[in-house]
Amino acid sequence: MLLPGYSYSDSLVPYYGTTGNAVTDQSLTWSMPDVLPKPPGLEIDTVLYNYTIRKATEDHVDVFVGNENADGTGYIFREHDEWRPGSLDGTQINKVVGVGTIHRDLWGDGFIDVQGNGSVENPNVIYSYRVDPCYDPQFNPGCPGYVAPKVEVPEYDIYDATADMNSTQYNPNDELYEDEEGMSDEELAEKEAEEEKDSKERLEKALAAADNSAMFAQALAQGQQLESINRATNMNSYYARSIEGGSYNDSVQLTDKQLPDNRRGLRNNLAQQRLHQQMVEQQYNK
Repeated sequence: MLLPGYSYSDSLVPYYGTTGNAVTDQSLTWSMPDVLPKPPGLEIDTVLYNYTIRKATEDHVDVFVGNENADGTGYIFREHDEWRPGSLDGTQINKVVGVGTIHRDLWGDGFIDVQGNGSVENPNVIYSYRVDPCYDPQFNPGCPGYVAPKVEVPEYDIYDATADMNSTQYNPNDELYEDEEGMSDEELAEKEAEEEKDSKERLEKALAAADNSAMFAQALAQGQQLESINRATNMNSYYARSIEGGSYNDSVQLTDKQLPDNRRGLRNNLAQQRLHQQMVEQQYNK
């Protein structure tokens, strides 16, 4: 005897997890969509929280940790910690509160509410949850209650040309045959000449279009070649080249501050001056 059942893969088995700390700022409030992971089949079963109370020994302080109901009617979870006079400042509290199994959609914003002359330090609120992948049976064909979708194929009226009386009775060559049978030889010859003329004109137009396309393609190719040559010339122009070396400094150094007189040059100057004086004296002697 075989009993009915379902075959589950590892991806369909319910699994458990915990969130990080829901309290992220000093406002002591948080939004559950920012805290919980995304699967729709998530159910919260436990709330774990701890904090350190800050108060004077003689003061009375009430601390409430909870979540509002998502539909706005009261609270879905609310835990009360009463710190009576005599409780010491700096005391830490740790609590684990079971809440059954409540679906994520019912959990509203979370809060820590401190009433009285006191405060909480280092608050930490964590939610323990269970995820059922088959919460939506249509998630996977292996889920219980899965219903295979039905594919509806629309019906269309198919036109049958063979059943159309108009199409079966029409012969496209009837009119041509009737026209040609009623023509004389001269009319037929004239018609053939016109058709030949039209054929030549169409051929000429096609050849002209082909020639124009070839000329355009050739001009375009030549323009691209010239542009490529100009680009290469501009990029490799010798005007853009730089000569290595930079500046050249003088290598001659003078060891003395004063240069000696050129005796050979001095003798030449004296000889020219003496020759000039002789030429002038000869004029007066004459």
